[in-house]
Amino acid sequence: MTRIDFYSLKEPSRGDRFLLACRLVERIYGTGQRTLIQVPDREQARHLDRLLWTFRQQSFLPHGLVNDSDRALTPILIGYGEDPGEENQVLINLSLEVPAFFERFERLCELIDQDSNVRETGRKRYVYYRDQGYPLHHHEIQL
Repeated sequence: MTRIDFYSLKEPSRGDRFLLACRLVERIYGTGQRTLIQVPDREQARHLDRLLWTFRQQSFLPHGLVNDSDRALTPILIGYGEDPGEENQVLINLSLEVPAFFERFERLCELIDQDSNVRETGRKRYVYYRDQGYPLHHHEIQL
């Protein structure tokens, strides 16, 4: 069964869930696990792609967009609606909906910031996962 972790940014964090995603994926990459980061659309995928290159000078995170990358050489993929293929280790969800394919992942990370729409849709996803019987874990983060 998929382990589901909610990461909520505490007030007054100076950052958003995209910056939190960069920090989280850096830690996950250090464990050797493959990660898919799901975003709502191509524009946000490009934003995250740029952010992963620049968020910290001393960090290198080999990443790319799902359809634009050699999956065998790219342990961090960014997707926005397309089928992630064989990916099944860690899914970081930055979209506002429950990803249709989340059940095949070992772990799902839901990132919540102070945006009211993000918080409200995050609550709905939490209730959905809870009602489906998934093990839920919550972490409050200060950036």
